[in-house]
Amino acid sequence: MLTELSLELGRQLGVLVNRKGQIEYVIVGDAKKIELPDFKRVRAGEERFRGLRCLHTHLHGEPLTQDDLTDLALLRLDLMAAIDVDLRTGLPGLVKAAHLIPVSKGSDLGELTAFSNSNWGFLEPRPPYELTEDFLELIESLEEEFARLTAPQKQMKVQEGAILIGVTTSGIAEAQESLEELKELARSSGVSVLDSVIQRRHELDSKYLIGKGKLEELIIRSMRLGADMIIFDRDLSPAQVRLINEAADLKIVDRSQLILDIFAQQAATSEGKIQVELAQLKYMLPRLTGKGTEMSRLMGGIGGRGPGETKLEVDRRRVRERIKMLEQQLERIRTARQARRAKRTRKGIPVISIVGYTNAGKSTLLNTLTNSNELAEERMFATLDPRSRLLRLPRLQEVIINDTVGFIRDLPETLLAAFKATLEEMEDSDLLIHLVDAASPRYLNQIASVEKILSELDLANLPRLLVFNKSDLLDKREIENLCRLHNAVAISAVRQDSLDMLLEKIDEQLGKIALTNGQFIELPQLISSVIN
Repeated sequence: MLTELSLELGRQLGVLVNRKGQIEYVIVGDAKKIELPDFKRVRAGEERFRGLRCLHTHLHGEPLTQDDLTDLALLRLDLMAAIDVDLRTGLPGLVKAAHLIPVSKGSDLGELTAFSNSNWGFLEPRPPYELTEDFLELIESLEEEFARLTAPQKQMKVQEGAILIGVTTSGIAEAQESLEELKELARSSGVSVLDSVIQRRHELDSKYLIGKGKLEELIIRSMRLGADMIIFDRDLSPAQVRLINEAADLKIVDRSQLILDIFAQQAATSEGKIQVELAQLKYMLPRLTGKGTEMSRLMGGIGGRGPGETKLEVDRRRVRERIKMLEQQLERIRTARQARRAKRTRKGIPVISIVGYTNAGKSTLLNTLTNSNELAEERMFATLDPRSRLLRLPRLQEVIINDTVGFIRDLPETLLAAFKATLEEMEDSDLLIHLVDAASPRYLNQIASVEKILSELDLANLPRLLVFNKSDLLDKREIENLCRLHNAVAISAVRQDSLDMLLEKIDEQLGKIALTNGQFIELPQLISSVIN
């Protein structure tokens, strides 16, 4: 009956049948495909199927298409079957069917396509009267296998799982380097990295960044691995976020959003929390949109006048008001900082600031130099708030040394703006210690990123001392060559005995600056009273 009607109409016909054998949906397509109902997708990682199998006709004897198999995976159908139609008689021909099978985490996304036998189970094509499989028994056994494989993951899972994706229009090597940094950011945010992939394109897709086909493969992969989110190593436009969210029932995060999340987790002081909230609101404002049931479907007119739009404008107005209030609070903090800095300037106290790429060891160096016990973790952006400590140099000169927030490649503009009051601490510095992780394979790019940000902050003219940290992790000759090449000093921030040369260099640099500028008057005994 189904094949005869399909031949008569010249269109593909399909039915969705539940496990009781009852037809729940009838679908009429065109000559090449059918469109399945847009019912809500099941969350990724669940072990049960939807309880529906799709039977539809193929008019030209073609095999199961990529669209067929994508629908099977995304909608978690029990079975996807295509029935060939005899174009002379309208009788059914071969039945081609496929079902989902569990996939291990070790498989490569680059090999994952809709026709990969490692991800789909295909039944042997046969006429309907030769189909002897017990479909209910088959589906139940598959669900048991999915449950068996996902149970240990659920018990062990304490973090959100993510798949990372990088997209490049140039060299793969640079994209791989950037993706490695994204992995470190994800781990610092408390996210478990389940997989990562790089796609090279001639040009970025304006809608999905990676293209719709690759996005579908990525969604299928996330279902296999039980991923909760997809993290992109680029910033997504508001339209791209909306379209990707519509295609995937997953959390979609871009690079800036991930960095903002890390800052939000690390903010401990009231000032840090204000700065992070301000950056988040500025990031969120252009991305406020109504979606699904949040927006009225009865809107009319070009601008879409309706309850949903009204609510959206109210939300935007509240965000703008909150941004204005936070900016006023930061301006008061900035004024107070300027007063404290002016007090220090009048006292003639030299100020040194430690700058560098995130996780270069700035807090560790501050602790070792000043015998303090500030938080220092092997994690990106562990320090958000500037910290000032007193340091006595070999020639008995006392200085104030500041720890600053770490820099990173392509630091979001909203963060730079929000942390302006904090970063201004460096403006009155007499010397910057540019600390570099010498053990990082990306140290040259990190140096360039820090120099770029210093230029953006109009701090490029401040005297700087380049210092290579973690020298104990490199061969002695290698670190000596690095220092000679870059005119730098080598230290290990965890070892006090490796800092003598650094202190001498600081003393020497400050002496040159003092002679040039005629500054640094004799310091008072109660210098600690003006540190804060």
